[in-house]
Amino acid sequence: MRLTEWTMEEQEQLIHFLTTNSWPFHGNATPERELIEKTIDEGGYESDEVKTFWVENEHEEKVGIVKIHDLQDEIPLFDLRIAEAARGKGYGSKALKLVTEYVFSLPESKIRLEGHTRLDNVAMRKTFERAGFVKEAQLRQAWFSPKEDRYYDAVTYGMTREDFLKGTSTPVAWDGIMSVEDKPTRPLVPEELETERLLVRAPRLEDVPLVWEAITESLDTLKPWMIWAQHHPKIEETEASLRKAMAAYLTQEDFRMHLFEKETGDFVGSTGFHRIDWNLGRFEIGYWLRSTYEGKGYITETVQMLTDLAFKELGVNRLEIRCDEDNQGSRRVAERCGYQLEGVLRMNARKADSSALTNTCIYARVRQ
Repeated sequence: MRLTEWTMEEQEQLIHFLTTNSWPFHGNATPERELIEKTIDEGGYESDEVKTFWVENEHEEKVGIVKIHDLQDEIPLFDLRIAEAARGKGYGSKALKLVTEYVFSLPESKIRLEGHTRLDNVAMRKTFERAGFVKEAQLRQAWFSPKEDRYYDAVTYGMTREDFLKGTSTPVAWDGIMSVEDKPTRPLVPEELETERLLVRAPRLEDVPLVWEAITESLDTLKPWMIWAQHHPKIEETEASLRKAMAAYLTQEDFRMHLFEKETGDFVGSTGFHRIDWNLGRFEIGYWLRSTYEGKGYITETVQMLTDLAFKELGVNRLEIRCDEDNQGSRRVAERCGYQLEGVLRMNARKADSSALTNTCIYARVRQ
């Protein structure tokens, strides 16, 4: 990987690159030629304040572009974009490391380098973290999307000169009092797991049509138990839910996972750790299965794997499975996996598909 400086002679290449790729997490997802030309003429890609570089892979193919601006300030900013065909190959974090090296090698001795992205831009957030950047802020409703006419939360990541020189990543003491040494660390929940027959992994944007198809196909069996399965979902609703799940996985607030058959690669359902209390070490396991894959023992196999992971690797003290008292399938899963019925909460909830009151069973296992 290397960065090669963009020149005015490459104006057409830059315009082609920006207009033939889509940038869904930027303010303008599909920039037009006229706007890019105007920005070039005004020094928006090359000036005393701005430098633009091509990102080239080991085959000298142009796989991305990065613009570093505010170069006259002590704290530059950057805008990194990877071509659609080159995404998911690790180019982003490698390019960002090269950008960091460039900025901190400048004779002006920059203090820090920072960048901003939308909260749900999971790929870019991973890029920041793999390059050693630290999340320093979350700005609520601060990122406007003209296409959707709505605001998203924004996040800021930074790299200090001190951390760069030491090769460290110093977490932020969010309350201003707690020292870094005292700040609790959380075990990493893997993004990809396996059972004997299944691949169990974190959600990805490419899963949207698979999940939408499975929910649509399984509405009759899901409707009695799942509040979110009361109508045929629009694919946009499925995408919005998935984006939220991806962001929550990254921030360790919730861990939704998707199930795929190893043999066929088919999407068969979803599971995960929910209602997490890190202080107590208490998780709840949830799950649903595509109707055409019922009766194969896939959920039992998955819950057994997640239970072992939680107790042996994540330091969890208590796991719960909660379900409607009438949901015999879910209750059998809990019992087969060694969970004990600790209580029945009488008339504490309404049926997913009606206003009738129902009882909730609480099954649990604790660390031995």
